[in-house]
Amino acid sequence: MKIARFTSGGSDPQFGIVDDEDLVVLAGDPMFQGFETTGERVPIAEAKLLAPVIPRSKIVCVGMNYAEHKAELAPGSSDRPVIFLKPNTAIIGPGDAIQIPPVEGRIVHEGELAIVIGAVAKRVRAEDADDVIFGYTIANDVSARDQMFADGQWARAKGYDTFCPIGPVIETEIDRHGLEIQTFVDGEPRRHGNTRDMIHSIPEIIEFVSDIWTLLPGDLILTGTPAGLGGFVDGQTVEIQIQGIGRLVNPARNRV
Repeated sequence: MKIARFTSGGSDPQFGIVDDEDLVVLAGDPMFQGFETTGERVPIAEAKLLAPVIPRSKIVCVGMNYAEHKAELAPGSSDRPVIFLKPNTAIIGPGDAIQIPPVEGRIVHEGELAIVIGAVAKRVRAEDADDVIFGYTIANDVSARDQMFADGQWARAKGYDTFCPIGPVIETEIDRHGLEIQTFVDGEPRRHGNTRDMIHSIPEIIEFVSDIWTLLPGDLILTGTPAGLGGFVDGQTVEIQIQGIGRLVNPARNRV
């Protein structure tokens, strides 16, 4: 089931189930209020899709979770998951512009499968991980790559406003094994990988992260990007496709 968050005709944000070309409007946030419908249908063509969730608490990111990408950045580094946080002010939705800050060096895209947490989770065993997952969406872990190396840590380089596009929907029923992940800039292929090539599996990630932080409904965990060429500049468009979820498309603009 694909769940969208949207506005239509100037309305406040609503949630809907994707049904062919329509959104079946839900009575409330399905993460907290279930899937009761209002009887209303809104054509997707008449809706503005928003970020499908705004984390109330945190965005957890897993770095270097594909072998080729790890070899590019930090060969020989620890076998434990590398994790970091983004603020929720980094979130934008489909079609929103990635605002490039006036900094030296490359701005790169990192197309990733994102886990949407659906329940309070603390010290979850890997075998129980599915009990706390609401669904999955697409995320772009935008990074000021040269700042990462200059700072020696990643908070500034990955935490700018607009540096976490997500969407277009949350898929609640997808089989996460063997999903193709592709990233394009202005239609040119840049990154390509498959979730079967993750170093740390999704259950392992949830076990590891929930031992450190209590995960709350709506929290996101970004699971890492495949290797590839990541740079983009003002005026270009970044498109990320994940099999079974859809396409997340965002233009890039210099911040003014």
